[in-house]
Amino acid sequence: MDEFSFIRSIQPSTYSQSSLIKGVSDDAAVFRQPSEDIVTTVDTMVEDVHFSKKTMDPYHVGYRALAANLSDLAAMGSTPAFYLVSLVVSDEWSEEELKELYRGMSTLAEDYRIDLIGGDTVSGKQLCLSITVFGYVLKNKARYRSVARPGDVVFATGTLGDARGGLECLLTDLYDPYLVKRHRMPDPRVNFAISLAALSRVCLNDVSDGIANEANEIAESSDVVLDLNVGDIPFSPQLAKLFPDHYEEWMLSGGEDFELIGTVSDKEWPLVLEAGKRTNTSVNQIGRVIESKGKPSVHLSKEGKRSLLTKSGYTHLQEERG
Repeated sequence: MDEFSFIRSIQPSTYSQSSLIKGVSDDAAVFRQPSEDIVTTVDTMVEDVHFSKKTMDPYHVGYRALAANLSDLAAMGSTPAFYLVSLVVSDEWSEEELKELYRGMSTLAEDYRIDLIGGDTVSGKQLCLSITVFGYVLKNKARYRSVARPGDVVFATGTLGDARGGLECLLTDLYDPYLVKRHRMPDPRVNFAISLAALSRVCLNDVSDGIANEANEIAESSDVVLDLNVGDIPFSPQLAKLFPDHYEEWMLSGGEDFELIGTVSDKEWPLVLEAGKRTNTSVNQIGRVIESKGKPSVHLSKEGKRSLLTKSGYTHLQEERG
């Protein structure tokens, strides 16, 4: 199939967003949004770097790639609306596999009423998938890492370390369907984040590289110290049972769970819990924000002992530079 035939084969027949004026089929897409701020982000996945056919079906590659982008929008408190897909295709991928990749994206897009509005497809030596997403947020209501304040509650959604456990299941003889699904089909916390719109101040960060990294990003951006209690950090019983020697490390540094870590004032913490109930999202307090009297940092308390939690999750540039 040539490029133009392929584009026609994945072109949407209908659109969900009323603000869309022109979607796929022209040189560029057009949408109009006069009343809200526009949030956009891009993420790229490269075969044998970020995913492998050994552990991911094409459907799951597409699903997880879009989920990663939606998680970034969730961290900004944004409602997703559109996405663009740029694809570098190798000879190793069949037409049917590419359609499955797009079907994975489409499945998740339908859940959130997001429209595919364009992209690009070229040939290359290995498959690269780059997705750009656009979302809306009420004016001046985007959520930033830089707004954590001393006295805030630190919280996390879901359970952490599952995706790393799921990957281990796929690479070994051990197997757990829940963990595998958490690796292949993560659940971005979009609805939960949107439910926080009424809060006057909330700091959010997407857990893509493990909370060791994400907590430090909040500390640095806000010039504070995050004081976390390892006993309060949520993990699944499946992870602890299957990997008793690794679950604690993975819940801190496993990455790719696409949960949210955040901070909020004591006064508005009950509203976060209510948002969790409304969206069927588990939310747990995992620590406190305290004043930084020197260098911003993250402290971890365990069994009465306190240590420094450094950035120890997956860091792309460090990994690629070896």
